[in-house]
Amino acid sequence: MKYAKPPLTYEQQADLLIQRGLTVNRDLLIKRLQAVNYYRLSAYCRPFKQADNTFKPGTTFDTVWQRYTFDRQFRLLVMDAIERVEIAIRSRLVYELVHRYGTFAQLDFRAFPGIPPVEHRRLLDELHENALKSSEAFVGHFRRTYDEFPDIPLWAAAETMTFGQMFTMFRRSEMHVQRAIATGYGIKGKVLLSWLLTLNYVRNLCAHHARLWNRELAIKPLIPYERHDPRWHAPSPVDNHRIFVVITLLHYLMGRVAPQSHWRQRLYDLFDRYPEIPLAAMGIPGDWKNHPLWVS
Repeated sequence: MKYAKPPLTYEQQADLLIQRGLTVNRDLLIKRLQAVNYYRLSAYCRPFKQADNTFKPGTTFDTVWQRYTFDRQFRLLVMDAIERVEIAIRSRLVYELVHRYGTFAQLDFRAFPGIPPVEHRRLLDELHENALKSSEAFVGHFRRTYDEFPDIPLWAAAETMTFGQMFTMFRRSEMHVQRAIATGYGIKGKVLLSWLLTLNYVRNLCAHHARLWNRELAIKPLIPYERHDPRWHAPSPVDNHRIFVVITLLHYLMGRVAPQSHWRQRLYDLFDRYPEIPLAAMGIPGDWKNHPLWVS
């Protein structure tokens, strides 16, 4: 079957939503549709739809729009935490690698045991491309001064690498390196590895302005074993299917990475501004603020 739906004008889009039962001022709705793609907004309408694609009785545009604005502010807060965690773990990774394998540790196969040569070459090519495209002053200085360019010291290359490139280096690092970094956060290396994979996925969602608040995670993080940290299992195990596990592990890491940021309180304040947001859709238990991981 071929797709045959024609494009609609803003006015037609607004009329369609109103015909389906959305209560809204038409002129306001047209302005919102000019600012936000109809298809993007439809994701926030979905919880209010019936089987025949009409809106549940009493559904107002204000309610839908509050979900949208909450999600936008929520993504910004999540991105703030991911950025701080990324920088901290990247710094620890670079420290471990250069002190074990030297200034240009990224070039040393021993730093990444078992990495396929093709993957190692691809990683180096990406780091070279980062350096060649960078307009950072420190990269320009190295380009003008040293013969090794576009190979630059790992501590400098780290400032141009993406989260995905950092994750590849961590994933391919020897177990001693992973363990040394993870131990600093009170978790196992394989747990931190899974957390980074999930955070990379969530970061990409945020970077592309994708819906976050009620999403079921496609990449789920590991939960620490109860014998290692019983807080993840009391009074019940943290569900790793919804976004609650992401904000919980971010809160856990932020307490060690940037406790001065007051990230937890800023998150509380956001929820207080939007009391109508259904917590269950995020996997958040009713008494979540008293959960052992959130009171510490």
